[in-house]
Amino acid sequence: MNNALFTYTLRIADDSLILGHRVSEWCGHGPILEEDIALTNIALDLIGQATSLLEYAALTEGKGRSADDLAFLRYEKHYTNALLVEQPNGDFGKTIVRQWLFDTFRLFFYEALTHSKDEQLAAIAEKSLKETKYHCKHSSEWVIRLGDGTEESHQRTQAAVDALWRFADELFFQDETDQELIAAGIAVDLVPLRALWMERIQHVLNESTLRLPENNWTQKGGRTGNHSEHLGYLLTEMQYMQRAYPGMEW
Repeated sequence: MNNALFTYTLRIADDSLILGHRVSEWCGHGPILEEDIALTNIALDLIGQATSLLEYAALTEGKGRSADDLAFLRYEKHYTNALLVEQPNGDFGKTIVRQWLFDTFRLFFYEALTHSKDEQLAAIAEKSLKETKYHCKHSSEWVIRLGDGTEESHQRTQAAVDALWRFADELFFQDETDQELIAAGIAVDLVPLRALWMERIQHVLNESTLRLPENNWTQKGGRTGNHSEHLGYLLTEMQYMQRAYPGMEW
């Protein structure tokens, strides 16, 4: 059970960690001052969630590793984040669409995880849910604003939907680890969440005058350590200080 719980917690943590780093790349580069601050705060929220989850994962593993060890001293193939969150920022529209697809999933996920029989996961989910509600509101409103805005903003946002939609299905990945923990009342069964997520996604698309791509091709692999080329470059930057100065602490 501990091995399954470690893997499960690590997957949730890695999503937050990698997306938090991606969003942090906007710091100082936002299109307007308020949005620069908003994106930076969202990145901080995600890193905070990752810290709590990585601390619990390290405790569950019981091998003496710390949250920092898990964050900075693993190789690429040992990260279990979904491919969606490691995709490059691109323009502002692409960043917002990536965030919106993920936020909408995380909203329903954390709502369900608050009922977990694992008290620590339930507590992390309850705290994170408050932040995620804001994240989802923020990204959804921007998708509508961009999609139903100028001709260029509509075109760019539609291009982002077309490019990122193939990664969304992996958010609902489940395997033996999930099934073991679902049976124990710990993990969230993602099957019933898909319909809720899709309904919310379609509502925002209708409001934004955007559409889903006709091609239903999907791309997966991140949950099992098979990543896109982008993660390696991200980790090179994220892990630099810890690898250059092993064991350093702020």
